[in-house]
Amino acid sequence: MLPQALQNAIDALGALPGVGPRTAERYAYYLFRANKNLSKSISDALDNLHSGVKLCPKTFALISKNEEASPLYTDSTRDKTTVLVVEEPLDIYAIEQTKGYHGTYHVLGGAISPIDGITPDQLHIKELISRIKADSVTEVIIATNPSIEGESTALLLQKVLSENYPDLKVTRLARGLPLGVDLSYADQITLSAALENRTKL
Repeated sequence: MLPQALQNAIDALGALPGVGPRTAERYAYYLFRANKNLSKSISDALDNLHSGVKLCPKTFALISKNEEASPLYTDSTRDKTTVLVVEEPLDIYAIEQTKGYHGTYHVLGGAISPIDGITPDQLHIKELISRIKADSVTEVIIATNPSIEGESTALLLQKVLSENYPDLKVTRLARGLPLGVDLSYADQITLSAALENRTKL
């Protein structure tokens, strides 16, 4: 039998995605043995998480509590006529690390998944449609994840956008085989996308 305080810590850590019972035990025991300052700094960071972070009302990216909108939207050097659509806020930072995109972003807040109860009306699609008119957007780049849910969401977006703005340029990030992956290990979606996006040599 473990002390209740330690068991509570294990249960709390075990609620995190990807953390199984044994990993939660190791984390909790490590924190118990480590300097108390480590536990306190983690506790303080988690305590301030919800009060210190909010969603941008325009792009739905993560911003600090004292910001009115995302700097990636308000920056005058960003091209507001181009919007790259992602599923989650952290996807933005993956794109930004490439330093090759200079437009703005729009976060859907997930992908369509009937199994998980996520329907189109729960995503920020209406807000995207409003932004297109307000910012005179000329191109929307769909950058949903290469999954069944991501593909379904991309198809719905393409349909909705073409219905509301027939002249709008709607593109998607190229899909294909990453370097170093054998064909036998590639999944069906990746292989299909690689065939569709094949290029002339």
